[in-house]
Formats: sequence, structure tokens, C-alpha cells
Amino acid sequence: MISPALYLFPVPLDNDAPVGRSLPSWNVEPLREIRHFVVENVRSARRFLKKCDRTIDIGLIEFTVLDEHTAPEDVPAMLRPLEEGKPMGVISEAGCPAVADPGADLVAVAQRRGLKVVPLVGPSSILLALMGSGFNGQSFAFNGYLPIHQPQRGAKLKEMERRIVKERQTQIFIETPYRNNRLIAELASTLPGDRLLCVASDLTGEKERIVTLPLSRWSKEKLDFDKIPAIFLLF
Repeated sequence: MISPALYLFPVPLDNDAPVGRSLPSWNVEPLREIRHFVVENVRSARRFLKKCDRTIDIGLIEFTVLDEHTAPEDVPAMLRPLEEGKPMGVISEAGCPAVADPGADLVAVAQRRGLKVVPLVGPSSILLALMGSGFNGQSFAFNGYLPIHQPQRGAKLKEMERRIVKERQTQIFIETPYRNNRLIAELASTLPGDRLLCVASDLTGEKERIVTLPLSRWSKEKLDFDKIPAIFLLF
């Protein structure tokens, strides 16, 4: 029997890949015992649980949604089962809960209340991209989405360029998939040509691709990343 704690369950990045390809078998053990989950999406969470173990009775499980639309004042009450001595789980849409994910708000409340938090091993697209990029892994920053409008967008690019030059800090960010190619073209026309750009797409999937090139070469290579989930890194 597992101890009462907030268990953070990573989810495979590729929905079509077998769970065992990116998650250790130990993760399944606590899944079988937990009856209270905080999830980003109920439907995908149910599908994930069934992929892990078909014998899990979904009908016995209580799901509470925590997503980008959840009001901050509603988050603390989600921990009531744990405060009553029952183990709880957090499941995100993909990758690691609480890393660039709404689950971070729940973990913050749990820590403030002195509740036990157990992060489990699994894939992080941010770290996998960094591992495959060849860039500085000692100092890096994840910036999320870049601002859409100017002058904020241009200012953000200048700030990232400054950090690369002054601090040798790898800059990591994401874009809406249908704008991936436009982003690459924008970076190539805005930043120095010798600046290195890595694009990591479909990580852990069958069409996984991790490409690192100077910005001056990206337009010549004619690589197509549109409509494919990707992580971008500059160094």
C-alpha cells in the first residue's frame, strides 16, 4: 500500500507509443491504488490510465480538472482527499506535471501545507530537447511562448540574445505548431547568422527529429516543421 502523498505522473509525449517506451513500470503500481486524480483533461487521463493497466476500474476514480481556466482560489480545495489521508495523483496532457503545466499551482499549495509530494520519472520535452541539442545544459531558461505582438516580441528576442552572449545560457521556447516555419524564418532574419538554433520535433515519436544548425543555414536546408509539436532552442 502506498503512503498518502501527491504523486506526479508523467504522460508519454507520443500518444501512439507504448507506455513502457518512456515510463518505468514502477509508475503503474501507485496508479492502481489511487482513487483521486487532478487532471488537465478527463478524457485523456482515462485513456492514459487504461493504457497503463486495463484492469483499473475507471468508475471508482474521482477526477478533478485543473487547467489554464481554473480560478486560483479553487485550487486549494482539490487537496482535500490528501489532507484526509488518501493518496492523490496529478496527470497532465503530456510530459511531466507541474513543469510548464497548471499542476504547478497544486504542488505549490501542497508544499505550503507541508504535504508530501512524490514526482515520478518520465519524459520532459524540454529536457529531451536540451539533451539532444548539444547546447549548454549547465545554464538554461525555458521561456514558454514568445510574445505575439511587437515591440514585446522583438524585445524578448533581444533579451534572449543578450543572455546567450553574456551568460552563455541556452534559451528554450515553443511556438504554435502551424507557425513553426515562420518562426524559424523570423529568427534567421533577426539574429546573428552564427547563432545556433535547434528544433526538436515529435520527441519520442516515430518521426522524431532533432536538428541543430547555424541560423544562416536554416533557410538553405528547407526543413519543414509546420504543424508538428516542437521545442526551439537558441545558443
